[in-house]
Amino acid sequence: MDNVFIHLGTCNTCKKIWQQLGTKKLAQRELKAEPLKPDEVDALKKLAGSYEALFSRRSQQIKNLGLDVGKFGENDFRKFILEHYSFLKRPVIVVDGQIFIGNAKAAVDGARAAL
Repeated sequence: MDNVFIHLGTCNTCKKIWQQLGTKKLAQRELKAEPLKPDEVDALKKLAGSYEALFSRRSQQIKNLGLDVGKFGENDFRKFILEHYSFLKRPVIVVDGQIFIGNAKAAVDGARAAL
C-alpha cells in the first residue's frame, strides 16, 4: 500500500494528527467515503503483522453487537474490519512500507520520524 493516511473525517483526533504531521507526502483516505477492500485490509495486515493489531477494541459496535472480542481469531478480526469502518483502529498511517496504527504518541512520533 502506498503512502496513505487512513482516517475518519469526523474524528477530531485524526484531524489533529494530520495537522501535526503537516505533510503532502501522504494521500488521505476517508473510511466512510472509501471503505477498505479485502485486498487492502490484507496488505495492511502484512505490514502490521496481524489483523488484531488493526482492530479497534474501542468501537461502539462491539457493545452494540454484543461481541466477545476475547474469543476472536484472526479471521474474526478481518471479518469485522471489513464489515464496518469503526472496527479499524484509526488513524492508520503507511509511510514507505512502515505502518503506524492508532493515536498513541509512539505511533504518531514514529510516523513523523518516517516522514
